[in-house]
Amino acid sequence: MVKKFIFLLILVSALIGCANNGFYNTPTVRRDALGGAAVGAIAGQLIGRNTAGTLIGAGIGALAGAAIGNERQQNYYRNRNYY
Repeated sequence: MVKKFIFLLILVSALIGCANNGFYNTPTVRRDALGGAAVGAIAGQLIGRNTAGTLIGAGIGALAGAAIGNERQQNYYRNRNYY
């Protein structure tokens, strides 16, 4: 029980540390992460038919959605003309 609590505490600390990064904390990235989590949760439920599959799918979907949102935002700023 103590090992699980310590692992959870380290995991939450790492996620909070990543959340403070201003570049990833933008509306585009948050929206795409939320959409990815929703799609991943639905896919995980359909594939696994249990709570674990739903949570794993939501986590993977959120990461993929955030990565896609980050790339979309970088492309927007990269292609924008600053004349």
